[in-house]
Amino acid sequence: MLPRPDAKTILTVKDAAKKLKGSLRRAFQAQVVLDHCGGNISHAKTLFGWNQPTLRRALQERETGEIIPDRQRSGRTTFSEKLPNLQNDICSLVDPNSQTHPTFGNTFRYTRMTARAVLEALVQEKGYKKKELPAESTMRC
Repeated sequence: MLPRPDAKTILTVKDAAKKLKGSLRRAFQAQVVLDHCGGNISHAKTLFGWNQPTLRRALQERETGEIIPDRQRSGRTTFSEKLPNLQNDICSLVDPNSQTHPTFGNTFRYTRMTARAVLEALVQEKGYKKKELPAESTMRC
């Protein structure tokens, strides 16, 4: 049986794992399981608080040498995915009404159009349906 790592080592390993993502993190975890836990996934879960299915996947990736792709995350599709021309249409409406800061203190451009006015112009001039467009608060952001 391998000796239990001290508390400082455990914190260092946990911190290092948090700084990695995806397959790099799993590769690191697999190495730690083999080096410090004798390949025992349950022991690694207890010591480091890591997820057992993730550790199984990490060891499997290490054995085969092939990265198992992450599954597609579910979630709401973005407006740029649903309406690929939306950003260009907004720019074509807003650019004629935009100006730089009077003192040229920064490179930002400002517009006098409100979010509501942009939404209304998208419906009237560009033919969008009001239901498919983002909310006014989203447009403001």
